[in-house]
Amino acid sequence: MPTKSLTITEEAYESLKKHKRPGESFTDTILRLTDGERDVLDGFGAMSDVEGFREAVEGTRRDLDADVRERARR
Repeated sequence: MPTKSLTITEEAYESLKKHKRPGESFTDTILRLTDGERDVLDGFGAMSDVEGFREAVEGTRRDLDADVRERARR
């Protein structure tokens, strides 16, 4: 496969490196980030194993529901 060399700033490199997944090459990362047909469900469930995330979401949902019910009564 032919290759090209690119010159990017240190800032751009660090930004790209943050998006790079384990086992993924920089080429893979660039292709994933620039693919025009991105899957909207690609990140679905990404936070599911973060401790406390589910509870935080459920608490926020309860707060919003209570707020909507209160506003509806006015």
